[in-house]
Amino acid sequence: QVQLVESGGGLVQAGGSLRLSCAASGGTLSRYNMAWFRQAPGKEREFVAALTWSGGSTYYRDSAKGRFTISRDNAQNTVYLQMNSLKPEDTAVYYCAADSDRSGTYFYRSFGEYNYWGQGTQVTVSS
Repeated sequence: QVQLVESGGGLVQAGGSLRLSCAASGGTLSRYNMAWFRQAPGKEREFVAALTWSGGSTYYRDSAKGRFTISRDNAQNTVYLQMNSLKPEDTAVYYCAADSDRSGTYFYRSFGEYNYWGQGTQVTVSS
């Protein structure tokens, strides 16, 4: 059973950058579809970015396109979310998620698609 641990969150001014990391143990991330979700206070958890297990495809929410990049380092068994040009509306707890089902349709936006989750890391963007 894979365990995920996020890190890299913090306080940053609008326009700044952060790189979130999701380190895995108990499993090889290249065998999982991976995603980042976020949840702001009083709001539902929402999809941010996803990367297929093959590494061949990436997906982003519209507001993240051109600013965020999801990537994976197989040697480090870690997935990253590089976030640039941060805005106050990006403030949230960011969660890493893994989907062990590599067959069929990958519903990357769906919370229920993922069977492993990290504990989250707080990102706060000040204006």
